[in-house]
This record gives sequence, structure tokens and C-alpha cells, in this order.
Amino acid sequence: MRLCVAGAYGAFGLKHLDALSNIDGIEVTSVMGPTREKIDALAAEKGIGHAATDLAECIARDDVDAVILATPTQMHAAQAIQCMEAGKHVLVEIPMADSLADSQAVVAKQKETGLVAMSGQVRRFNPSHQWIHNKIKAGELKIQQMDVQTYFFRRSNTNAKGEPRSWTDHLLWHHACHTVDLFQYQTGETCSEAFGLQGPMHPDLDIAMDMTIGMKTPKGAICTLSLSFNNEGPFGTFFRYICDNGTYLARYDDLFDGYDKPIDLSGVAVSDNGIELIDREFISAIQEGREPNSSVAQVLPAMETLDKIERGFK
Repeated sequence: MRLCVAGAYGAFGLKHLDALSNIDGIEVTSVMGPTREKIDALAAEKGIGHAATDLAECIARDDVDAVILATPTQMHAAQAIQCMEAGKHVLVEIPMADSLADSQAVVAKQKETGLVAMSGQVRRFNPSHQWIHNKIKAGELKIQQMDVQTYFFRRSNTNAKGEPRSWTDHLLWHHACHTVDLFQYQTGETCSEAFGLQGPMHPDLDIAMDMTIGMKTPKGAICTLSLSFNNEGPFGTFFRYICDNGTYLARYDDLFDGYDKPIDLSGVAVSDNGIELIDREFISAIQEGREPNSSVAQVLPAMETLDKIERGFK
């Protein structure tokens, strides 16, 4: 299979390139980046034959079967639709859109074309969360509460590489999207109640720098999510699963019990890298002609919950 990685020069574009290099039978034939100089240098370094600054040029090529979009959030929906209209399968990094209307448009285009369209909800694929999900499916665990913290120190518009961004990140539509989808995926329910509170808006970035979200499913599981761009200390998202049969702490691809004892995750998946696992699922779904886990249709309920939370902000 031949892939294009758009946004290849960014932090997550590079993660996808590294992940794809571990998957047999895959060739990255095209990359897209922000400037000619940067993307040409990356293509030369990685031995990739084609580089461009325009997505249309990449998806017009016969040697591109599918596209991974690791581009700025505000471009996701339009570019995902653009790829499907060109007959290309698409994996769009989280979030698939920054509004419910655009998310619905992406899902509608997937249904129209029948192509594989997948949202990059990597938390579904991290071995730590997969271990929990497998226990839930087996009837060995039931979630009573999830307590989640998403913390960064980001008071300027920079990315994970510390470089200036051409777009503005968002606590709700990007970072909360991870947890909202994961909570609904793990419980198997769409939230019946959801609310959010946000702190003061940044004077230059025009986004809330702090946020609290509460959710509840029809069967009574609850989730409390705290998010901040003001936190000094280790950054990232940390999950506490409080279950009927144990408490577990998930930190990316690692899992611990309630006493901070590591859980053995060997055998959960073919890799301990969540990005590689999501790329493998995308490729397998295309090859097998099936709907992938984390398809845009499956993720749409999370976008509906985010929309409900946003409309409730005062």
C-alpha cells in the first residue's frame, strides 16, 4: 500500500512516518509540508520520492492509495473530504473537525464514497486502554468513574516540538476530544449528561486556558476531566479508572494499578506504540474492506457531546 503523509514535518506527522516504517508492505510515496525547503529536506532524509506543499498535488498521484492527515486542526474536515473526493482512503488526526457540522459533513462524505475514513483517536489503541477495554468486554471490569487530567504549559502558540504554530490549539475540540471519545468507547454508551466550565480567555490566543468537564452515561458511570495550558510540570494526559474490581492508572502506553504497581501489557497488541497501532488498523481496514475501529462514524457521538458541552458554556 502506498501512502501520503500530509503535515509530515509536524510533530505528529513525524510520529506517523516512524510508525509506518515498522509496518511491512507499506511505502510512503508522498509527503506534504508547510514550506518547500522543509518538506524537500524531510523527503530527502527519509528517501521519499515526492514532496509538495499542496495536498491536491499529492492526492492527484496514481501512487497514492491512502492519506494520513496530520495537518492543522482547522484544515481536517475540508482536507478529509478533499481526499475522499479524490478516491483516497483517509486517516485524519484528532480531531476530525472542530465543529459538529463539519464532523457530520465528513461522515456524510464517507457514507457517500464508501471509502475508509478513520479518526485518529489514539487512546482507543494505546495498550494501556486496550487492556482495560478487553477486561470490560470480558465482563471482568465495570467503570464507575474516570478521573482524567490533561495538562500542558503553553502560553504561546507553539507545537509539541516547541516551534511556532500557524494555527491555535483548543482544549475542548482537540484535547478533550481524546477523553470524551474514550469514555464513551470504554463504557459503550453516549453521555446522557455533559457540562463544561471554562476559565478566562487568553488575551492574544482567544482560547480558554483552563477547563473542567463532567459527563455521565445513562447507566451511571461518570467522568471528571480537568484541562489546562497553565500547568507547570509533566505534560500530557493521565487517566484514573475507578472500577468495580480495581483501580488503574493509564499513562499513555503504560498501565499501573491503584498502588502504582506496573501492569504487564505484553501480548495486548503487536506493538507498544499507540500511533503504530492506529496506523496498522487503518491499513488493515483498507486491505480487508471493513469499517475500522475509530471510524469517523463511530467517533461522531463524541463530537456531538463536545458540541453539547460547548453550547453550555456561559
